[in-house]
Amino acid sequence: MDKREQLTAMDKILRELEDLKNSETAVLKKIAQIEAENMNLGVTVLELALPDIHENINTSVEQVNEVISRFTEHRNQFSKEHKLEAPEDQPATS
Repeated sequence: MDKREQLTAMDKILRELEDLKNSETAVLKKIAQIEAENMNLGVTVLELALPDIHENINTSVEQVNEVISRFTEHRNQFSKEHKLEAPEDQPATS
């Protein structure tokens, strides 16, 4: 795999990580919605379980954000080191 292909793969991974973050954020919103609905019901099973689930998903979102940030730095450094930010149809300058 050449350097341009590696950069393309990194960009794809970043898109997938963003998709993962968005999916987990949607799950977090859904849990909050269920918690709010349960305020009227007062079902103990949900009152006991949902806060832990909410916290775990929130922690996961934070971890994914951290990975995205660190991987973006890695991707940008790789691109800079290999002069890959130049358009593909123009040769990169040395």
